[in-house]
Amino acid sequence: MPDPNAGLPPRYLRTPEAARFLGLSGRTLEKHRTYGTGPRYSKIGGRVVYAIEDLQAWVSRGEKNSTSDDTGDEVLPAKRHAAISPAYARKARS
Repeated sequence: MPDPNAGLPPRYLRTPEAARFLGLSGRTLEKHRTYGTGPRYSKIGGRVVYAIEDLQAWVSRGEKNSTSDDTGDEVLPAKRHAAISPAYARKARS
């Protein structure tokens, strides 16, 4: 069966829509964006938009088959992580 969206431009969601799509609060998605732990996004003027494909890829990073599954890839919580930004590590030591 052919894809009904074939040939249409990619669909983008603003933060509230993307948060609903992911089952998160808008504020949590904003924190992920701030800390660099969230899905890829684009800025168009002053607006933040997410491609549905990027949201699905971010969720896929967290897929596991069992609790002992160690794929090496994970979705980090929405907080500062020194491994992502060395600037956060310097602030924590200060």
